[in-house]
Amino acid sequence: MKIIPNALTDRGSKYAVSGGPVASVEEAKAFVKTLCRNKKFAKATHNTWAVLLPGGPVKNDDGEAGAGLVILRMLEREGLQGHIIVVTRWFGGVHLGGDRFRRVQDAVWIYLGEMGDG
Repeated sequence: MKIIPNALTDRGSKYAVSGGPVASVEEAKAFVKTLCRNKKFAKATHNTWAVLLPGGPVKNDDGEAGAGLVILRMLEREGLQGHIIVVTRWFGGVHLGGDRFRRVQDAVWIYLGEMGDG
């Protein structure tokens, strides 16, 4: 499990991004559950995630409508199979509107960049 705890901030909202290999929907859900054992992540406003699996794509918006699809499209573009990416947001008091999708994209790019470095 790779966690980038302070990936970015925007108008008070803070973002983290995490990921790792998973082979099934059950493993993906277990990954998020393990992440949320950390109280900081459990208290987050949203833990949105997506993964491309042999049985098809799986995503969860966790209340941030459309965010899982943003992650999924990026995974498809990169051809990254069997690897979950979770974008965590702590709401900072200011609604970001459409910019929230750009921040999700930015967080995924940060994660993918660090993957390439590692």
